Amino acid sequence: MRLVIVTGLSGAGKSTALNAFEDSGFFCVDNLPPPLWPELVTQLAAEPNVAVVVDVRTRAYLAEVQRYVAALKTLGVQVTVVFLDAADDVLVNRYNFTRRHHPLQRASLTSDIAAERTALADLRSLADVVLDTSNLSTSDLRKSLQRQFASGAAFQVRVMSFGFKRGVPSDSDNVFDVRVMPNPYYDPELRIIDGRDPRVQAYAFSGDGEAFFQDLLVYVSSLLAKAKQGGRQHYAIAVGCTGGQHRSVAVAERLASHLKHELDVSIEHRDVAQALAEHQPASTGDTHG
Repeated sequence: MRLVIVTGLSGAGKSTALNAFEDSGFFCVDNLPPPLWPELVTQLAAEPNVAVVVDVRTRAYLAEVQRYVAALKTLGVQVTVVFLDAADDVLVNRYNFTRRHHPLQRASLTSDIAAERTALADLRSLADVVLDTSNLSTSDLRKSLQRQFASGAAFQVRVMSFGFKRGVPSDSDNVFDVRVMPNPYYDPELRIIDGRDPRVQAYAFSGDGEAFFQDLLVYVSSLLAKAKQGGRQHYAIAVGCTGGQHRSVAVAERLASHLKHELDVSIEHRDVAQALAEHQPASTGDTHG
């Protein structure tokens, strides 16, 4: 049996995640306390895929999560913990939009969120997959989870491109800065297209760009091999340039192309649509890329 434990901050998308798992054929249970997990596994022994949500609503039972996760693993259950996170200001905006109450309801919303982070710290440390949903729509979150879990692959790799000026993704195992590569932004013909175009790729990998990529590929391949040997089921790699339009996209595309021959790889370009839409004029500084 494969058991996915869905947890995370209130407002980060757990309900959406549970719906995504249900649509993928999982038997889903919301807010089930950890002491009941062994019985659930016994009763659902014929089910290949089960998803359970556990969060701060479980209250005192949260302290027992680590013990029961370890117990399930000794029974041969394939356990994956998925932690959904989001920036505090995003969570506040979501609560203000829905006008729902925070489960803790102790003081102000910001202090409740801070207390929840503390309460879930141990669960976050157990997580095999951490997803920051701050910039994800409901549809994007569903697609991301279904990509990672629908196939049931033993080891999956997510490659993301992003722009540093829009923030570093917090849900990646490794972040790589490719701003040392030649910047296609300074070619007027390449400025309005992105790193998926062969012309942009040729520019980015020109000169020292190719040697840099080969070194990066060797390093990433080594990291993934060690992660897989260590029993990891998921690994997230983020590749960043300044704006998330040219170099990071080109490198992410090429990395994914190399890795997909041996691994289950998904790719996401977080900022490329926004970067293309901006159509900012050229400047003397390196403000794009």
